[in-house]
Amino acid sequence: MELKEMLMELLSAEMPSGYEVKNNTRLVELFKKHCNDVAVDKLGNVIGRKGPENAKVKIMLAAHMDEIGLMVKQIDERGFIRFSYIGGIDPRILPAQEVIIHGREKILGVIGSKPPHIQEPEERNKALKSEDMFIDTGLSAERVKQLVRIGDVITFKRKPVELLNGCFAGNALDDRAGLAAILCCLEELDKLQFSAEVFAVATAQEEVGLRGAIVSTYHIYPDIGVAVDVCHGNMADVAEEETQKLGKGPAIALGPNIHPKLYERLKNIAEDYKIPYQLNPEPSATGTDAWAMQITKEGIPTALISIPLRYMHTTVETLSLEDIKLGGRLLALFISSVDEKFVEGLKCY
Repeated sequence: MELKEMLMELLSAEMPSGYEVKNNTRLVELFKKHCNDVAVDKLGNVIGRKGPENAKVKIMLAAHMDEIGLMVKQIDERGFIRFSYIGGIDPRILPAQEVIIHGREKILGVIGSKPPHIQEPEERNKALKSEDMFIDTGLSAERVKQLVRIGDVITFKRKPVELLNGCFAGNALDDRAGLAAILCCLEELDKLQFSAEVFAVATAQEEVGLRGAIVSTYHIYPDIGVAVDVCHGNMADVAEEETQKLGKGPAIALGPNIHPKLYERLKNIAEDYKIPYQLNPEPSATGTDAWAMQITKEGIPTALISIPLRYMHTTVETLSLEDIKLGGRLLALFISSVDEKFVEGLKCY
């Protein structure tokens, strides 16, 4: 499958944190194309297994499938819907967004607020809060209350856009881009020899506390864990040292959350195979599935590969398709290089 087509498939599923199971069917089918078997655990993680069963080396790849979203908090007497947040949302992106309310049926709505023309002078200089906004469906209050319940989830309605120079923009690329990189890796492994048993995991509820990575890592208990996520891409008005460049390859993390020998192996493979890469220093917990993986049970040697992404946690997240391809190839070559002797050497730094 072409990468763009695969990414469109991944983005078509609406999976806010905690509601992944309802819409993960297509993801399961994509995993089945390249895995020996696929299962869904009690938390909703999708786990694909590839390679020899009960091999002496187990490698876990993890990218989260969930996305940020909203939740119905109140329906007022006029039928306007008040909401709260699922995951980290900047309220500044919300005014004028189109949304889908997942009630008894899917209902389209728009997020509105008091226009500046009728705001008080002091209101115009303040950022909007969630309580200053509401969702308008156009329906009567009676009909809204028939179709919508407190606690129903709300997702953003946004069609992905192919931009120039191989760039791609859309909602939930954090972290469907990571899933796409893992799928590219699984496809590459079909052409390579490798001795490890590979577990590809689409984790649930990362945006609300890395929960899927916690339970899936505990269950698999791999010898090596590699998280695949996004990092901040270069953009206007942001210091260069805070970002990674789009189209210049995946970013390999280093720091206390990362096992130094895994970092070195990934970097050396990228150089040996002429794969463009960038370095992403992470001086503390990374805020990704890598953090949960590293501290599972007695500890898991962990690495992190990131796809540079602009405008994170908005509906126009933007990346380079080439970075996803290169990330998938780097992962596959890394897996092909790992044997029992290498894993044994991870015990001493």
